[in-house]
Amino acid sequence: METTSYRVRLGDRGRLVVPVEVRKKLGLEQGELLLLRIDEDGSMHLVRSSDVVAQVRGIFSDLDPEHSLVDELITERRLEAEREARD
Repeated sequence: METTSYRVRLGDRGRLVVPVEVRKKLGLEQGELLLLRIDEDGSMHLVRSSDVVAQVRGIFSDLDPEHSLVDELITERRLEAEREARD
C-alpha cells in the first residue's frame, strides 16, 4: 500500500476524526476496535485490532492446536509433586 498523508485536527476531549476517504479505503466501520501504537520516534500507528490478532495467530500457526501447553504444565507439576512425595 502506498504511503499517503492526511491532515487531521485533534478535537474536543482529544478525539481524532479519521477522514471518510480513509475509512472507506480501509473498510473501517463505526465502533471498530483499533490499536494505537506509539513508536520511540514519536510516530503513531493506528491498526485494526482484528489485524493484530491475525498476525499473532500467524506467529503461532506452527503449534499443534490439539496440543495444550496448559495440560502439559499440569502433568509436569503432578509428576514433580509425586516425586517429592516419594522422597
